[in-house]
Amino acid sequence: MNTTKAYLEHVAIWVKDIRWHIRFFEDVLGMTMREVDGTREEPRQYWTLGGLQFIHNPNYESPEGRLAHLGVMCEDMEAALAAAQQYEVSEMPQGRNWIRLPDGLAVELIQAKPASCVATALAINPRAEV
Repeated sequence: MNTTKAYLEHVAIWVKDIRWHIRFFEDVLGMTMREVDGTREEPRQYWTLGGLQFIHNPNYESPEGRLAHLGVMCEDMEAALAAAQQYEVSEMPQGRNWIRLPDGLAVELIQAKPASCVATALAINPRAEV
């Protein structure tokens, strides 16, 4: 029996417009910068608090091979859905908590229960020395 415990530390995805993705995930879900490769003005790669890594590829054209979807735990899913409406997102057939971003990436917003668990998870520093 395996007693090892694990969690997903981050998901890396190719994006055509890295600045759009940075704004969207910061404004809608509060996922601020953890690390950047390049500068904030001209990022090549960008990691968020909350486990996303965007890899800028201006020639990226197809959602195939990127990943199926992102499942994002939210302290307040309704507030996140409301904030998402100011972006060009569309609802998906799976339900109103599923949104498709303009370049094809699917995001499932999940209400965390209890909501305080989001703050606890974000307080973890995966790069801290033990």
